[in-house]
Amino acid sequence: MNFADKIIYDLIPENSKVLDLGCGDGSLLSNLKNKNCLIQGIEINEDLVKSCIKNGIPVVQDDIDEGFEAYKDKSFDFVILNYTLQATYEPLFVMEKAIRVGEKVIVSFPNFAHISIRAQLFFTGKMPKNKDLPYEWYNTPNIHLVSILDFTNFCKNNNFQIERKFFYNDKRLLADFCPNLFSPYGLFVIKEQ
Repeated sequence: MNFADKIIYDLIPENSKVLDLGCGDGSLLSNLKNKNCLIQGIEINEDLVKSCIKNGIPVVQDDIDEGFEAYKDKSFDFVILNYTLQATYEPLFVMEKAIRVGEKVIVSFPNFAHISIRAQLFFTGKMPKNKDLPYEWYNTPNIHLVSILDFTNFCKNNNFQIERKFFYNDKRLLADFCPNLFSPYGLFVIKEQ
């Protein structure tokens, strides 16, 4: 389990109803199954959907950029966007839908304002690449490059209430000191205002 998955796993109480948008191979949902959570995934990639099915994870193949209207208002305790929101075409639309169907929304993303990314861009003049962002500019799934400050402002401007926030690297939580500069990742728990 990667560190973001561990944070999310620890945040979600037993017996919760969970919808994971962009659930990948379903490994996070598989772990939440061990907490007796009622789980559901949505994934667009056919190979990842097959992997979920093979591992007994309930999944629907769909594009979350087109909405997920089949779910009633507040039908889930948690909606997860784990490294997903920045890969959508319409982040505001997706967040509005997620908040409609979930009591709380957990959003995690790579911080594109991290000092290492700034330094790479400054010194090489090219879009940064590292073990967490191994893509070229032309094939990255990250459509919207977001920073912790950008996301905080996004929530404020759209009346999404930040209930909790976590800043971390691959191994541990980091202090809340200049996270926009020093934290490679951000994870936020959001609810409707």
